[in-house]
Amino acid sequence: MPGKRKGEVDEKEAAADGSLKTSVTAEGNYADSSEVYASVQKYYGKVLGNSKDLQTNACTASKRPPLAIRQALEKVPQEIKEKFYGCGSPLPMGIEGLSLLDLGSGSGQDCYLSCALVGPKGYVTGVDMTDEQLAVANKHVVPYTTALGYPKPNMTFKKGYIEFLDKAGVTPESQDMVISNCVINLSPDKGKVLEGVYNVLKPGGELYFSDVYCDRRLPDHIRNHEVLLGECIAGALYIEDFRRICHQVGFTDPRQLDSAPVTVSNPELQAILGNAKFYSITYRCFKLKSLETLCEDYGQVAYYKGTIPNHLHSYALDDHHVFETGKPMLVCGNTASMVSETRLAPHFEVVGNRNTHYGLFPCGPSAAATAAPTPDCGQSSGGGCC
Repeated sequence: MPGKRKGEVDEKEAAADGSLKTSVTAEGNYADSSEVYASVQKYYGKVLGNSKDLQTNACTASKRPPLAIRQALEKVPQEIKEKFYGCGSPLPMGIEGLSLLDLGSGSGQDCYLSCALVGPKGYVTGVDMTDEQLAVANKHVVPYTTALGYPKPNMTFKKGYIEFLDKAGVTPESQDMVISNCVINLSPDKGKVLEGVYNVLKPGGELYFSDVYCDRRLPDHIRNHEVLLGECIAGALYIEDFRRICHQVGFTDPRQLDSAPVTVSNPELQAILGNAKFYSITYRCFKLKSLETLCEDYGQVAYYKGTIPNHLHSYALDDHHVFETGKPMLVCGNTASMVSETRLAPHFEVVGNRNTHYGLFPCGPSAAATAAPTPDCGQSSGGGCC
């Protein structure tokens, strides 16, 4: 176990090798969920005092957020910001009036930011299982929404497990968007989380989230390590396994927006991890029945109108689809559906339909798209490579 530092688990509270003493199934889920829940609750409720106690950058690997987010962040109470452990920036523009759910909301920073973005006609719900984090999140709701000038609070926090959203009081097809910031990797059953998200989203709804992924499947001695689990490393999914789970639950074509390498500075943890490489990746997944597992060509063209806030000149649908305002872009059928059958529809014009099929769309990532490994079109086990 790494050398003792401020707030770290006492040696009497953990095994000598830092492990959880539980087992992992072939699918990468933990056989003993209660052990994982207890470990995560202790790490985020008792061990970590603030983000300075982290031993890796997995929970702080996000790039600089847009100006609008930075401005909104200035109004978020300091206590909430000090207990923020996110790994990305899962906060898109153009979400005014939406119902939004944050999985593993923690101290609530992303909820507070989303509250400002959805406006008084939108509603934000956070779900978390840690009492200490929920206490901080609930503490500032009324004064914050009052300061925004809202007639009544439009944000609430619920205690619950992200694998069981129904038990937390989130009803089916009630959410326009679900976000999550470096939390799904902490779940003992990631497939159940994604399935639950799919169920609570409205048709055309969107999962927009950041998390930590690995370039390989991790062995048990890493996945059962208490500190690495709390630091969002041990629970990292193999990227291709994530895509496979998406297909199984209905998210047919997950799109990667950006990625950043995760670094581990502690030499003892580095020795345990070996050659495994980790990335903080932001994905978006749409709940659309019209999506296909591969990018198919129907001769469609899409135009971006330049109307999404803070995206006047261009809009990035993903890491290799950047629409310039007013410029026609040939798109596959999936991309056409994403910009015409979702919240993005008012901001795009799509010309053409699916009456005529021209074969597989020649779609792939740009050279500068991402540092994380991206499969070739013909090799992706995850399906859509667009």
